[in-house]
Amino acid sequence: MTTTPGPDWSAAGLATRAIHAGQEPDPSTGAVVPPIYVSSTYKQDGVGNLRAGYDYSRAGNPTQTSLEEALAAVEQGADALVFSSGLAAEDALLRSVLRPGDHLVVPDDAYGGTYRLISRLYGPWQVEHTAVATSDPAAVAAAIQPGRTRLVWVETPSNPLLGVSDIAALAEVAHAAGALLVVDNTFATPVLQQPIALGADVVVHSTTKYVGGHSDVLGGALVVAPGALLPGGAEGPTGTSRVADAVRFQQFAAGAVLGPFDVFLTLRGLKSLEVRVQRHTENAARVTELLVDRLGAENVLYPGLASHPGHEVAARQMSGFGGMVSFRVGSAARALDVVNRTQVFALAESLGGVESLIEYPYAMTHASVVGSALEVPDDLVRASVGLESVDDLLADLDRALG
Repeated sequence: MTTTPGPDWSAAGLATRAIHAGQEPDPSTGAVVPPIYVSSTYKQDGVGNLRAGYDYSRAGNPTQTSLEEALAAVEQGADALVFSSGLAAEDALLRSVLRPGDHLVVPDDAYGGTYRLISRLYGPWQVEHTAVATSDPAAVAAAIQPGRTRLVWVETPSNPLLGVSDIAALAEVAHAAGALLVVDNTFATPVLQQPIALGADVVVHSTTKYVGGHSDVLGGALVVAPGALLPGGAEGPTGTSRVADAVRFQQFAAGAVLGPFDVFLTLRGLKSLEVRVQRHTENAARVTELLVDRLGAENVLYPGLASHPGHEVAARQMSGFGGMVSFRVGSAARALDVVNRTQVFALAESLGGVESLIEYPYAMTHASVVGSALEVPDDLVRASVGLESVDDLLADLDRALG
């Protein structure tokens, strides 16, 4: 799209970038909040002579451009693209990079929806995958198939086991094999972790979660590092090797775009991301203290704990440990009892909203991996710690634990 360049916010702090990048006051009215452009089509000043580069909203929308510029700014990427869901974003990236016969490495504790997409939709398309502990760079290197592996896919922290992977080390492994490193940064957010600065080629977000932050909008995003090229010297459908160009063509051709009202809600959420994540992290640390006291540190999964196997890496590559906590309670029956007894923590899927949520992954978010190598423990509970008064959260969990 063709837009009028605004100020260069690249040297500003993250909160400033989130609030201002791509969001200049409206030039005609001075409105400090960019308008919501609901038009599906745009008048052309002669055939092919587009005002500001827009012709049809499947190909681009000024409101969408504002969000994409803001996301690229906060993740230190060159390009960002937003989609109708996190899985739609993942699918566009996979279709842009992979072909039948290709291979990718995935985490052995991947989000169930991601694994379902890769195994059940791309498997019949003759794309193979290997699931390994991405916390072990040597295991990832051993899983790579030279000449076939196009992507190394990483979640850190992972969902729901809160595993931590060394992004810089995995970038070296992936790049040595000619593969791209893709990092799902949904749990950490750009506030706590900057994967592109650590060597990642593409960052994935379910913007439904912390970026939107209010449990009222679905969305997904990809942020692409400067200079990221398709692996294996491939050219995309537009004749270039840029990952961003190939993905944008997929977005246009397949149409999984985000509507302007959803873009607006996501952009509004992004503005307050830094202060919200700080509070999520503070509350989660207090919740973790209670859970350790009640269950023992060995049963609490949180990167902020010194007992966590990924604590040292997390402390090095993150500026905080986030608002997600998982814990084991000894049996499936007790896990179900706990999630059914909370009152402040709502029993619901999703995460990252202002309200606290609790869920039973084995039968909810990760039911699709039951019976596979990625099956999660049946006594596991996952909590998304919200922004309520922390004393109320502690009392609620204490009561639910019995």
